[in-house]
Amino acid sequence: MEYILAIDQGTTSTRAFIYGSDGACVCGARREFPQIYPRPGWVEHVPEDIMRSADEVISEVLNKSGLNAGDIAAAGITNQRETTLVWDKKTGEPVYNAIVWQCRRTADYCKRLAAEGFSERIYNKTGLVPDAYFSATKIKWILDNVQGARERAERGELCFGTVDTYLMWRLSAGKIFATDYTNAARTMLFNIHTLEWDGELLRLFDVPRSMLPEVFPSAHGYGEISVGALKGVRVCGVAGDQQAALFGQGCFKAGDIKNTYGTGCFLLMNTGDKPVKSANGLVTTLGASASGKPCYVLEGSVFSGGATVQWLRDGLKIIKSAKASETAAKKVKDNGGVYLVPAFTGLGAPYWDSSARATVTGITRGTTANHIIRAALESIAFRVYDVAVAMERDSGCTISRLAADGGASANNFLMQFQADVLKKEVARARSTESTSMGAAYLAGLASGIYSSEKEISKIRRSLGERIFRPSADEEERLKLLAGWNAAVAKARTSQIL
Repeated sequence: MEYILAIDQGTTSTRAFIYGSDGACVCGARREFPQIYPRPGWVEHVPEDIMRSADEVISEVLNKSGLNAGDIAAAGITNQRETTLVWDKKTGEPVYNAIVWQCRRTADYCKRLAAEGFSERIYNKTGLVPDAYFSATKIKWILDNVQGARERAERGELCFGTVDTYLMWRLSAGKIFATDYTNAARTMLFNIHTLEWDGELLRLFDVPRSMLPEVFPSAHGYGEISVGALKGVRVCGVAGDQQAALFGQGCFKAGDIKNTYGTGCFLLMNTGDKPVKSANGLVTTLGASASGKPCYVLEGSVFSGGATVQWLRDGLKIIKSAKASETAAKKVKDNGGVYLVPAFTGLGAPYWDSSARATVTGITRGTTANHIIRAALESIAFRVYDVAVAMERDSGCTISRLAADGGASANNFLMQFQADVLKKEVARARSTESTSMGAAYLAGLASGIYSSEKEISKIRRSLGERIFRPSADEEERLKLLAGWNAAVAKARTSQIL
């Protein structure tokens, strides 16, 4: 048996898992760390908190497993995407806190870029739209607002990195300064067609080239860890969290699609070796690859997935736990004509309507709390349906099945309703830790533990999965979709009314 350690660095916590070469998880550990909100809409992390949490979970899983660094054949890293760090090239001292992907401080600047006609140029190079979500404007903000930062950057004294880059730099004592295609593709500075940092975009955002890391495929020998509990272990796999989950789900062929049912929902479709330009509000980006050849994906985001269930629990207080939503939904035979559109912060893909507001329609005197709970769960499946249909239209690929992971995928009612409304199979792996598994698979490929994606597919099948097959009456399905579309229309016009 050979062992791989995967670090999963997320927005609110850092986790580590040890996997055997048979794909089974030996053990895991988790540490939360603080979120900082300096102003409304601003979100930051203290870089040292990220590093400390990573060190702690690495030590904990090694202690739990009884293994040491000499037993670990390779390490993989997966991370929250777009979060931006800038630090001194010699000392490693950050010049500012990490600016988190959720932070909206550069939103006005992005609106100006769009108004000045840069949207199409940026999209054609990066597959992205000008938005505060991505890293480029965060780097620019740090250089423009931290005293002396721009001058130091222009003298070649500063490094930029997403979280994967920062972790590797710290774990190697500055010897590894690199990232992978999937993280570079989310910076709005990387040309996804040439697979290079783009000079025109660097000039547009006024970012010195000397700040940027080298870029490699996700499965690659990045270098050796030289400090801490993993000293001597090679980092052999790196990918942004959503692309790692796509790889961890075994979505290796064009047309393969996964959805992560988290706080929001993130759908990614593998489109193969050719980028697909979206006409339906989706993002075109790079996926994790085990070869030097690029793998392209379409991505669509749903803002409120599990967050809708949290609202039932914490806002309306009509359930005591997320798990209770499944029991409540099954107590009624249908939604009773009630639809909930979860536009709490507007509607994302494929509508992109920031003025839409959350709406509940169809309430009568016969409506109960259970109808509203059921409608809330159904709304998650409807929003995933909206994005999946947009992906089929853009790609020309017919979805055969949806791979599901994330916390809310544990809800059997939601998974069955998703299969019914999509009219496709929904496959939920026995382990929903697809993100860390993806990082482990990539590290295993680059280190020679696994010979091919085909071998990984066999291992995944041996671990088991549950298949939810569509069983709804077609007339009823179409009626439900018509009701959903009518409810969305009302949510989008609610501001006018």
